[in-house]
Amino acid sequence: MAEFAEFENQDAIRFTWNSWPSSKIETSKCIVPLAAVYTPLRSIPDKPPLPYPPLRCKSCRALLNPFVVVDFHGKIWVCSFCFQRNHFPPHYHSVSENNLPPELFPMYSTLEYSLPVEQSLPPVFLFVLDTCLIEEELRFLKMALTQAIELLPEHALVGIITFGAQVHAHEIGFADIPKTYVFRGSKELTKETILDHLGLSATRSAFQKRAQSGAIPAGREGIDYSSISRFLLPASECEFTLTTLLDELQKDGWPVQPDQRPMRCTGMALSIAAGLLAACVPGTGARIMAFVGGPCTEGPGMIVSKDFSEPIRSHKDLDKDAVPHYHKAVKFYQGLAKQLVNQGHVLDLFACSLDQVGVAEMKVIVERSGGLVVLAESFGHFVFKESFKRVFEAGDHALGLSFNGTFEVICSKDVKIQGIIGPCASLEKKGVACSDIVVGQGNTTAWKMCGLDRNTSLTIFFDVVPSERSTTAVQSAGWQFFLQFLTYYQHTDGKMRLRATTLTRRWVDSTVNTEEEFDATRWLDRSLIRLSSRFGDYRKDDPTSFKFNDRFTIFPQFMFNLRRSQFVQVFNNSPDETAYFRMLLNRENVPNSVVMIQPSLISYSFNSPPEPVLLDVASIVADRILLLDAYFSLVIFHGMTIAQWRSMGYQNQSEYQAFAQLLEGPKDDAQLILNERFPVPRLVICDQHASQ
Repeated sequence: MAEFAEFENQDAIRFTWNSWPSSKIETSKCIVPLAAVYTPLRSIPDKPPLPYPPLRCKSCRALLNPFVVVDFHGKIWVCSFCFQRNHFPPHYHSVSENNLPPELFPMYSTLEYSLPVEQSLPPVFLFVLDTCLIEEELRFLKMALTQAIELLPEHALVGIITFGAQVHAHEIGFADIPKTYVFRGSKELTKETILDHLGLSATRSAFQKRAQSGAIPAGREGIDYSSISRFLLPASECEFTLTTLLDELQKDGWPVQPDQRPMRCTGMALSIAAGLLAACVPGTGARIMAFVGGPCTEGPGMIVSKDFSEPIRSHKDLDKDAVPHYHKAVKFYQGLAKQLVNQGHVLDLFACSLDQVGVAEMKVIVERSGGLVVLAESFGHFVFKESFKRVFEAGDHALGLSFNGTFEVICSKDVKIQGIIGPCASLEKKGVACSDIVVGQGNTTAWKMCGLDRNTSLTIFFDVVPSERSTTAVQSAGWQFFLQFLTYYQHTDGKMRLRATTLTRRWVDSTVNTEEEFDATRWLDRSLIRLSSRFGDYRKDDPTSFKFNDRFTIFPQFMFNLRRSQFVQVFNNSPDETAYFRMLLNRENVPNSVVMIQPSLISYSFNSPPEPVLLDVASIVADRILLLDAYFSLVIFHGMTIAQWRSMGYQNQSEYQAFAQLLEGPKDDAQLILNERFPVPRLVICDQHASQ
């Protein structure tokens, strides 16, 4: 495990196999696919960004890296991917064996470039608020937004849209004369129609003066500074206006019958938000933050009718295709997702309700735009309040939100890319490196990542297609192959950066058993059986003789838990909950994904330091404290004796300081997890034989 940790600390990547089979036949027989989980923006301490543009191969466009062959005398470097000979430019004239640029040092397999730009681009936040809430919920939401506005960077651009039965786009550029544009929620409008109603169409602004400079970037052709500043202003200039608007914001006034749901036009509100950003800040990092407190019952994106007599779709309804609104809503959000991806904008979803709100339908737009998603019971719930605050916090525990990214993979000629699973969208950049087999977002070597943070992870799937000429040489010599991951993005400081990770692995000659045809319903269980028969050590017809190599010991255990987890089993979960769990699994790194599948349990006692114990009732002991980390929730469990001592106040007495320290240990560890994780997990503190 030490080597995995070393690779992850240096390059933020983990492969399923660190040595790859050298033929397509052997690859097709592998039980675990050839894949890598990569976290593009994981922090790399002691490696400041290089203040100059990267040096690229003139043939394949790969970047200069530690694995190239360098002719110091001729000032030439040979690309490790296509073997093209490239000359060093004049500013590399001093390169020598004793004077290497950072790109050629082995420890710089991952590095970052700070690219020159004319001006820093401010982040943009457009809040979209649901007002079909009860008074208490609306008060919680307004309090959270007021706090968030105070945490925003002063130069960040801010706007606000509210919706209920109708959509209200608020002008914030004129505090003395507030103005609101109202749209019917039941009618679907084109982007051009929306912009024309908002006064942002190019034809209506053609005679207005274009902005030459200022805090707000110029919009699309024909849109001037004054038009944009009506809806988006720097936080330092509109804080009072926004605070006043929130204070005066009332619950949606449209009457609701006792046997009906509120008229809520979520889809129309998001469509107007996307159109507004398309006109004002195209190609600039921007986030639509939607706060939804119930299902969409009106207009595009509707998931259920207003009548309570019609229940919201369940998994059983989806299986039977008895969902009259589902497919139409998904199609609408797919179109909206394509629009956001083209604009480089993000949709973050904060869904807080005891009922379903449509996360299953909106899953496509959140994932493809790289947005954040938080699912909670109420806007006053700990999970929502702490998670939302984390979005804007600075410091060591900041999420490091970045914008408008592009991810590209460059491979050696015998490696093909099947696709990616994670928060991204295909840019349809086809080439020789694309595999015929497609997994996730495939048939491309480049993907759009409109939103990403330091924990965003992608799973890249590969295929091996060696040429006839290379097969013999590879198998006989164990040659290397190379992979390069390029992430181009807008940093939190507004500057454009390029993160490059270049890796090498070796081919191996191996023979494995034939894999059966893929069966989606039982693939997990059968994969475990096949893997055990391939890599286990046993005597035939003697079950007691079976044992695994140390590296595979816990794999069956994780497969067992995955097969029975909420990611595979949908029993007792709504479609919204299933979509939420799967979205988070797809964007997390390996350690966090492992915790999602199999919770960790740590024991605290007087007799030993904190240690992991089995997920078994036998781990419950009266004089122990247990910390259960199930990713979405944290549980601190006090044994009966510990709880009695705490109730008697022993921890407050000087002679029992060891007991006080024992009580604080799991709390401190839980706080560390709360500070690092997003969404913030639910924290539960309970005692043995108590009510909770």
